[in-house]
Amino acid sequence: MVCLKDIAPAAENNINTQFIVLDKGRTILEGRNKTCLALVADETASVHFQFWGDECDGFEPGDIIRLANGIFSYSRNTNLVLRAGRRGAIEKVGEFAMVFVETPNMSEITWIPDTNRSNKYVQDSVISSHSRIFPPLP
Repeated sequence: MVCLKDIAPAAENNINTQFIVLDKGRTILEGRNKTCLALVADETASVHFQFWGDECDGFEPGDIIRLANGIFSYSRNTNLVLRAGRRGAIEKVGEFAMVFVETPNMSEITWIPDTNRSNKYVQDSVISSHSRIFPPLP
């Protein structure tokens, strides 16, 4: 299991992790596909997670989810999101009882290609210390 603070954009389904759903946006219909964006976190960081299809209705804030073979990449609207993708899977493994932090948000970081390894990315700069889609409560 990898911590959210250790994920980086990649074109591979290789992220195995566990997190809690903190907030969930509205479901959007993109053609025939339903998508829903959520703010999820573990004890090291948070990230935007994209639910697809029936996943949009199957998970709620407070659910603890295990992700197998997930991918952290740009979605169609150029937002960096974690998702199960076609090869991954998510399952609810609990609810409410998990330590988490909301910063840093891995989706709010600018990533650039690693000059030493062409298929890897490294952090360049922080866009925002928290989610701009799900801002913290005052």
